[in-house]
Formats: sequence, structure tokens, C-alpha cells
Amino acid sequence: MPEQEIGRVSHYFNHINVAALELTGELAVGDTIHIKGHTSDFTEIVDSMQIEHDSVEKAGPGDSVGIKVEERAHEHDIVYKVTE
Repeated sequence: MPEQEIGRVSHYFNHINVAALELTGELAVGDTIHIKGHTSDFTEIVDSMQIEHDSVEKAGPGDSVGIKVEERAHEHDIVYKVTE
């Protein structure tokens, strides 16, 4: 699967399973992302995304967003958007 790097995980909130991402590329609800790090390696579809507790449909470079994830992410994990 072709992928493009779009950011990094800046924080993970384990009590609510939310990863905070610092974006360097575009991300939208419905996109498939791949999070990869030393101990993380999983793919999932973005169901919802928030900026400062407000739901958004898409975000771009420079935005900090929170997304709900099924598996544990770690700070500095790289976030890729799966492009097909």
C-alpha cells in the first residue's frame, strides 16, 4: 500500500484512547492512516477528529488534532496516510 507521511504522535491519552497528532500534511475523516513506531504498527480509519474539543472534518499542516484509536500509540510515532 502506498503511504505518505503526514505527521507524528505528540501525546497519547490512554484513559480515553486518543492520540494527539501534529500534522505536516492533510488528513480528513474517512482517511486510512498507518501509525508506526518502535512498538506501534497498526492501520485504522479515522472515524472522528477534533481540534481543541471541536469536531472537524479535515485538517492540514500545522494543525494539532486528536483522533480516537483502537490500539496504543506512543509519542514520536510516525503517522502515514494510506494512499490508494
